[in-house]
Amino acid sequence: MRLLAHVASGILLLLAASVVGPEPAIAQETADVPPQVDPRMYDIVEAVSADRIEADIRTLASFGTRHTLSDTTSEDRGIGAARRWIEAEFDNISAACGDCLEVETQRFVVAGEERIPDSTVIVNVYAVQRGTTHPDRYVIMSGDIDSRASDVMNDSIDAPGANDNASGVAGALEAARVLSDYEFGSSIIYAALSGEEQGLFGGAHMAGVAREEGWQIAGVLNNDMISNIEGQDGVIDNTVYRVFSQYNMPTDDDRWSERYFGGENDSPSRNLARNVARMTDMYIPNLDAMLIYRLDRFGRGGHHTPFNNEGFPAVRIMEAHEDYTEQHQDVRMEDGIDYGDTIDQIYPRYAARLTAANAITLAGMADAPPAPADVKIGGAVQPSTTLAWEPVDDPELAGYKIYWRKTTDARWQHSRFVGNVTEFTLENVIIDNYLFGVSAVGTGGNESPVVFPTQLLR
Repeated sequence: MRLLAHVASGILLLLAASVVGPEPAIAQETADVPPQVDPRMYDIVEAVSADRIEADIRTLASFGTRHTLSDTTSEDRGIGAARRWIEAEFDNISAACGDCLEVETQRFVVAGEERIPDSTVIVNVYAVQRGTTHPDRYVIMSGDIDSRASDVMNDSIDAPGANDNASGVAGALEAARVLSDYEFGSSIIYAALSGEEQGLFGGAHMAGVAREEGWQIAGVLNNDMISNIEGQDGVIDNTVYRVFSQYNMPTDDDRWSERYFGGENDSPSRNLARNVARMTDMYIPNLDAMLIYRLDRFGRGGHHTPFNNEGFPAVRIMEAHEDYTEQHQDVRMEDGIDYGDTIDQIYPRYAARLTAANAITLAGMADAPPAPADVKIGGAVQPSTTLAWEPVDDPELAGYKIYWRKTTDARWQHSRFVGNVTEFTLENVIIDNYLFGVSAVGTGGNESPVVFPTQLLR
């Protein structure tokens, strides 16, 4: 069955947000409000195991190095052994859920690159949990298999890569274990991508395949370093994590749209990031998503970037505080500093909480209807704002929710469920003073990321 919330019969929950203005917005039709929370999300959060995540990180670190150019034939060292173990773990997870996962690999050759000069086979390992209603619509959680030491070309020295990025792969494996107990309307992909440290090759290949084959990607959650809470700046904090999201890739049309509608801070990736934060706020106590409105950290990259380059909404999820002595370093003691990305530097309970944030976001998006398309807005020189959109085809559609916020606010401040209509007017909410968006809501209360209007309603 689809992931559905159960609420007491005959009880209508109150609307979740207030209306700004002299008078509340009046609905054009009466609609039953779907549940405001999905109780099973709490079960998903509780099911994520720090012990299993730690065990997976230990196993991945035990391969010595997972450098992209390292040994591929050994049974216990190098990237070949690591990716075969990951594939076997996906197979085990699938067997436990009655073969509910399609375990796949993507193999391709890279050569003549600065960090891959000779022909090298790159392998992505991933598992698809096929949706029951929209099997070709995907939400993706990814981590990176490969690791590196100080010299990015040294493929033989130990590079355990416990945090960077065994933690992200372990998170994807654990999310698969937990979410495979459920069925969803849309498909979920759990991906272990390769070649990240040598140039984002694994992500570029999967994103390219997705574009060529017409995958309907609703969002990509790339997890890169999710198990450290101690920053080199002296801060220790296990209550915050970061979500990086990109501004729209500008074209002439985008520039005109942003000058006319606003929305320079409302790209699909940024509204995906807001959705991650919303789910975390709802279901995980004492954990906050810090939204960072840039593609990535200065001068650095991650496997969400190729998906953004192909036009898909994608974000990077990671720890809030980094220790650079534990990243891209030979394992050594020097001047009293313990360098290296080793297993003793991770915090499995923190990794479990970030994994849970991913899992509920995946579950919520996969359970929700697809996002509405062709969202339009109108209301110039009027005291009210009207939005319209194309209907979403989904048997579990309950209706739509309109969001709005002040133009200076980073997150959505107000929302209203408006029922199963394709046009709605917010009375006495002036278009000039706010930014707006629309999401599709399922009968279980889960909803799509918000879609910002980029067309004029005439």
